[in-house]
Amino acid sequence: MQSLMQPHPLLISSLLGHAARHHAEGEIVSRTEEGAIHRTNWAETARRARRLARVLGGLGIGPGDRVGTLAWNGFRHLEIYYAAPGMGAICHTINPRLHPDDIAYIVNHAGDAVLCVDPGFAGLIETIAPAIVGVVRAVVMLTDAARMPPLALPAGMALLCYDSLMDAAGTGAADEDFVWPVFDENTASSLCYTSGTTGRPKGVLYSHRSTVLHGYAINMADVLGLRAIDRVLPVVPMFHVNAWGIPYAAAMAGAALILPGRHLDGASLATLMNQERVSIATGVPTVWMGLLSHLRATGERLETVKTIMTGGSACPPLLIEAFGKEFGIQVEHGWGMTELSPVGTYNKPKPAHAGLDEAGRLRLGLKQGRAVCGIDMKIVDGTGKELPWDGVAFGDLKVRGPWVTGAYHGDAAASALDEDGWFATGDVATIDAEGVMEITDRSKDVIKSGGEWISSIALENIAVSHPDVAEAAVIAAVHPKWDERPLLVVVPRAGRTIDPAAVLAIYADKVARWWVPDAVVVLDELPHTATGKIQKTVLRTRFRDHLDPDRQG
Repeated sequence: MQSLMQPHPLLISSLLGHAARHHAEGEIVSRTEEGAIHRTNWAETARRARRLARVLGGLGIGPGDRVGTLAWNGFRHLEIYYAAPGMGAICHTINPRLHPDDIAYIVNHAGDAVLCVDPGFAGLIETIAPAIVGVVRAVVMLTDAARMPPLALPAGMALLCYDSLMDAAGTGAADEDFVWPVFDENTASSLCYTSGTTGRPKGVLYSHRSTVLHGYAINMADVLGLRAIDRVLPVVPMFHVNAWGIPYAAAMAGAALILPGRHLDGASLATLMNQERVSIATGVPTVWMGLLSHLRATGERLETVKTIMTGGSACPPLLIEAFGKEFGIQVEHGWGMTELSPVGTYNKPKPAHAGLDEAGRLRLGLKQGRAVCGIDMKIVDGTGKELPWDGVAFGDLKVRGPWVTGAYHGDAAASALDEDGWFATGDVATIDAEGVMEITDRSKDVIKSGGEWISSIALENIAVSHPDVAEAAVIAAVHPKWDERPLLVVVPRAGRTIDPAAVLAIYADKVARWWVPDAVVVLDELPHTATGKIQKTVLRTRFRDHLDPDRQG
């Protein structure tokens, strides 16, 4: 009989066990909602995660049950990240920036039995509580007893305090009595939903295996390459595709985690980075633009930061140039999506790029990068024929790999894949001879504002409900801060006059505030194709610079 290796499954609990055993004193630093700094380490996090597993079990949570979170980046959220999947349940992170109706839909669709919520989202919970009663049994506020917010919940939905539950579960040696179970590595571990750009949000269910492999991949030297001596600041929220996998990758390396909570303005980030000696930070371009503005306005420096990873939307050239030249910080571009866990590519140079001049290095840095090991990608034309990697041909980007989804939560297995097992990303891209991919367009008319998607279709449907609007189109317009913002283009009904403020006012109770278009353009007619479809390409060409005075000619 052939000899094989030991059959140990790839489980998330093993990551925390490794960090606790080999990097016990590795710091976990959190800025709380009140602004105070909380300090713990990997060993204490592991002890408390075991205690939390007992708490969740006492709330009736078992294998396969969903534990929802509405929370910023903090030590309690990190404990849930490990406790829920470690015991065989599923950690379901929910984006609080979505409209309350979408959040209620997500909670119901996921079937969250318990919601763990930062106190700052208490008002949001009160708003959606009537719509989730009967699904959610308990709301656990992530705070201590003294800071419990007054919250009126429907009958059958308990209001509990996280710290009180943890205190009641025992301390000291009693923490050690929970043993992480061993089960199939293909067991579901975490659940994230898309932003619902073409309808309702869709759930992507990750496995222990996919999560661990993704962590290994982003810890490779040509990606983040985290080390035990690193102090990592994930500005990207833990509700945004598991903070890009950083909470797991950091445990693998034993790196310190610096968690900023809700304080993401430039001044707060600069202070935290310097006080906590951050070496690597990750987040969307909007955050880094805010940090850059603060540094330039105050003259403050970042004393220890070496690398900033940016993703979620295209990186403005200004970020790479300014942080590099003015502060000596390398800005590196990554790309991915919820369906990819999320990292698919990362932009590190190859030997062939050694001779590039400054302009060439900048041009290279603006691309989304090379596939990380484990991800395969290709571009195809409208017939499905694969296109060459020459940096010129562009087509629909497809990917496959062990941390790429096969189907959305609740759908049939492999239903998100084509007949050959490839996932269509919805992006249009080129790939050059060195394997460097660049997104050139999007196959769907969505807007990506500050790293978050906005559905043009949803905004158009609301616009045409206004009595003065006959027809509407929403396009992405360039914005100096947010990368893109929605611009509403409308045609008035016969005999009517458009009042832009009145049209925008109808969005107030229908979508999240940040979805509301920035401006309204009134035209006599919209351009149409021969089949009657609105030609958004014509509108984008005409109005893409409408919101950016510096780009208007």
